[in-house]
Amino acid sequence: MKEKNSNGYWFLETHVKIRNSGDQNADQISVLEHQAYHGDSPPLHIHHTEDEVFLVLEGEFRFVIGSNEHRLRAGDTILAPKGIPHAYRVESINGGKWITITTGHDFENFVKAISRPAEGDVLPERLGPPTEAFKLELAAKSAEYNIEIVGPPLH
Repeated sequence: MKEKNSNGYWFLETHVKIRNSGDQNADQISVLEHQAYHGDSPPLHIHHTEDEVFLVLEGEFRFVIGSNEHRLRAGDTILAPKGIPHAYRVESINGGKWITITTGHDFENFVKAISRPAEGDVLPERLGPPTEAFKLELAAKSAEYNIEIVGPPLH
């Protein structure tokens, strides 16, 4: 069942649509569709309460999960198990699209908590390098949703 916000969310520098909310099913399975610019990468982080499955729809990605690096293209999937540090980087010049599926909905709720409603079915304006104050705020908010930032974004 789709989220009421049909334009989705602007989550940092990405556009996210909630395709299935964990609030709407007994197993709290969340399905989120993401779109991002070339070079997009979250900080290296750990989800303490939920596994994440990534399904690449468009583009090329580099994932680091634990000590392993993986290259993915459209149609590829990968699991980032809970408790293991991971991050991705959109490598394709035209950006990328992917689906994230989580077992639990801490990540979905985190996205909702720090996002703003998207003003259309487009990517938000680029934010530029984060300030130190923003990094601290992001780490604190992440912790509220059982996500721990443990390193920088991938370059």
